[in-house]
Amino acid sequence: MSKRNKIIYWIATLWLALGMTATGIVQLIPVKEEAEMIQKLGYPLYFLTLLGVWKLLGVIAILIPKFGLLKEWAYAGFFFAMSGAVVSHLAVKDDVSALFGPILLIVLTVVSWYFRPETRRCSSN
Repeated sequence: MSKRNKIIYWIATLWLALGMTATGIVQLIPVKEEAEMIQKLGYPLYFLTLLGVWKLLGVIAILIPKFGLLKEWAYAGFFFAMSGAVVSHLAVKDDVSALFGPILLIVLTVVSWYFRPETRRCSSN
């Protein structure tokens, strides 16, 4: 793996981890604005806890060494959660500004996944 690709991977991965950690924590603590937003999107309040827990577990999975299959699931979960957020915001006709965070996290997910080192991939054995 080239030095350039390592730098791209770590920048994308650390930004992704920071974004998912921050939003995961906000979803786990009782923040009024977050509760109002999730209900506006049509989801029950307990969905915040599920998202928060899975985001934090996903961050751990992508940052720890090895466990390629677990990382694949974490990346897939991030992609599904953020693409679901985009669709949800579009469905309730939210402002375009509401799409910025989820789209940024989708891009970081794809970039981190694409540039991940061989040691962080699923073995094809």
